Amino acid sequence: MTITAARMAAVDRNAAALDVSTKQLMESSGHALARAVRDVAEPGDSVAIVAGRGNNGGDAFVAARFLASDFDVAVSLLGRPETITTDIARENWAALQAAEIETKRVLDSTALDLGDPDVVLDGVLGTGVTGALREPERSAIVAANKADATVVSVDVPSGMDADTGDVADVAVEADRIVTFHKLKPGLEGRDDVTVADIGIPAAAEMFVGPGDLLSLERDPTAHKGDFGRVMVIGGGPYTGAPALCAQAALRAGADLAYVACPDAIAGEVQGYAADLIVEPFAGECLQPRHVEDLLADAAERDVVIIGPGLGGANDTLDAVRDFLAGYEGTAVVDADALQVVPDVDTDADLICTPHQGELATMGGPRVDDWEERAALVAEFAANLGATILVKGAYDVISDGETTRANRTGNPGMTVGGTGDVLAGITGAMASTQDSAQAAAIAAYANGTAGDAVVEEQGYGLLASDLLGAIPTALWGER
Repeated sequence: MTITAARMAAVDRNAAALDVSTKQLMESSGHALARAVRDVAEPGDSVAIVAGRGNNGGDAFVAARFLASDFDVAVSLLGRPETITTDIARENWAALQAAEIETKRVLDSTALDLGDPDVVLDGVLGTGVTGALREPERSAIVAANKADATVVSVDVPSGMDADTGDVADVAVEADRIVTFHKLKPGLEGRDDVTVADIGIPAAAEMFVGPGDLLSLERDPTAHKGDFGRVMVIGGGPYTGAPALCAQAALRAGADLAYVACPDAIAGEVQGYAADLIVEPFAGECLQPRHVEDLLADAAERDVVIIGPGLGGANDTLDAVRDFLAGYEGTAVVDADALQVVPDVDTDADLICTPHQGELATMGGPRVDDWEERAALVAEFAANLGATILVKGAYDVISDGETTRANRTGNPGMTVGGTGDVLAGITGAMASTQDSAQAAAIAAYANGTAGDAVVEEQGYGLLASDLLGAIPTALWGER
């Protein structure tokens, strides 16, 4: 099993949230690197460590401490110590100075001299670095390749894309690679790779955490619409549900939120918020005759959320079936609309957001233990061909291949409307994320918003109370 560079960064951050510190992980990584060097070196051999200013360099600094007692170690830092990018790496650089281990600062390519080492430890660039190389990093990679030495690389050979294995310019020609936690996709098929367990708990991957929010970073040159046009098809018997859902989508970062609802309630829906774009259709509830126009409108939007407040009238459910059968985009399906999903033949990318009772109505499992439920939901999602987010004390999210759990939230969120808010957040997330990740982040953010409200005021929250807490839940934990 492999892990991408972006996902690895998220898992590292999630591990820190579980009180497994970056310092602990760096110590374990450095120890694994030192073991690899010992495997290829003889006592007394010279080891040239070439380190960049990121955490890969920090891992190499730790390795230098472990190796210094048995080898002739010299550490070359590519840049100024004050520009080392993380506190933990900077602390480990300072530890080298305190231990009087030989260190050099390389401020330009002319200052780089590896000597004639027996082993080169490549900690120049990390997994997130791609594209054209700068100096002195490029010269350091060339020098490592020219050395008559065994070359050990940290995580991936510097200059190689960790996800693809591509080399844009030049990359270290490693004899050994020590990669951490899991194999990186760009290293598949190589026989010179050791995967080191550095102590990241399984919970850092299973439970959604603040690391998952790293994927929400925005391009400062973005334009209106880049973060989603979300269409909510809802309302009829209920007016609050579609309005809550659409407002939640906006609070979760969608650029525009449209509400397609019966004209009999359009004024009430618009009255909830001036930010909503209300697009009424004739009548008092959704009917099959509305589907053709709704499909045309949906083709101009990024994500559709169908279900909030629609009710379960036979004609309405027939219209939901017809819509999903004709739709080919991403659709979040919630509330009464969920019951038609198992019988619909659709090319849409479906994200279903049932509670456990609704999941059972769909033909899915209903079990109390969340871990047992997770395995059964994964099987059900695979058979259904959809992503499923099952709401509960522990939310379970699965697309049949990847299964996650979320444990934010509290008993105060049993109040009506919190599911509509969740559907709206999911729609916003699905505008920029793949479906499983969108559902996972939405569950985490919805629960985090609920926790913030209860912490401030206690139980008795309203679903509308969550709206103002959503932005902080998504962007306030960096």
